[in-house]
Amino acid sequence: PGARGPGGKMAAPMSEGFPALEPGAAPYGNFPNYSRFPPPEERVNLLPDGLLRSLFPSEARPLLGLDVGCNWGELSVALYRHLLGLQEKEGSLEQPAAGQDLNLLCCDIDPVLIERAQQFSPFPASISFARLDIMDTSAREPFLSSYLRRFGRSTFDIGFCMSVTMWIHLNHGDSGLIEFLSFLSSWCKYLLIEPQPWKCYRAAARRLRKLGRRDFEHFRSLAINGDMVERITRILTKDCAMELMCCFGSTSWDRSLLLFKSNSSDHKGGEFSEQEQ
Repeated sequence: PGARGPGGKMAAPMSEGFPALEPGAAPYGNFPNYSRFPPPEERVNLLPDGLLRSLFPSEARPLLGLDVGCNWGELSVALYRHLLGLQEKEGSLEQPAAGQDLNLLCCDIDPVLIERAQQFSPFPASISFARLDIMDTSAREPFLSSYLRRFGRSTFDIGFCMSVTMWIHLNHGDSGLIEFLSFLSSWCKYLLIEPQPWKCYRAAARRLRKLGRRDFEHFRSLAINGDMVERITRILTKDCAMELMCCFGSTSWDRSLLLFKSNSSDHKGGEFSEQEQ
């Protein structure tokens, strides 16, 4: 069973046994102390109650979710709790109400962070953590297909991409970002995405330079730049057959939460609009 702290929250892991990186020395966004960044609550509280019921009024359960770049899972667990309306009660492992089950597959490139997530998850039966380089096409498609086949499914109901796009972009260039977004749109009926603004790209590059590290290979050649919310929205809507359904607002550190729906599938889920918030 996963360890839990006071109030039923996902317990903060001890540092023993986990190698520490220098601050800023996380070229894929795999910061070992991610929980010291702004807390998950500010993001999840932007999402309206009953979102899954609005999007999936009649789908067979369990719903299936894919969380890309989950780090050690603190935000993944917060999303899971919020989407299912679970309260944080000390001393009991709550389970979703009947008819609202969600199985969440969370992946990250860093095996140490995945080990940590597996060790401290409070919902091991419904949240799975796996080490996966999502840009490795030879590995990701067999792995994801195998997971989906367990449920007799071919796509995920909803995908989560929370502050991940910048790291894909910096490490794989413009073509890598486009390919990544195309992949997500083809595997997920809905996509909740939190792009990093361009100022975060500059800050990430500065951190590497301060440490005397080599700059990101693609940083100075990126033609997709500037207003990253607008640029990513354009890619998803113009190139990936998705529709922007809602912007749930922005966090205090200037990250917008955007919900997209795939128009290329036969999905018949419910509609959601900003008026429902």
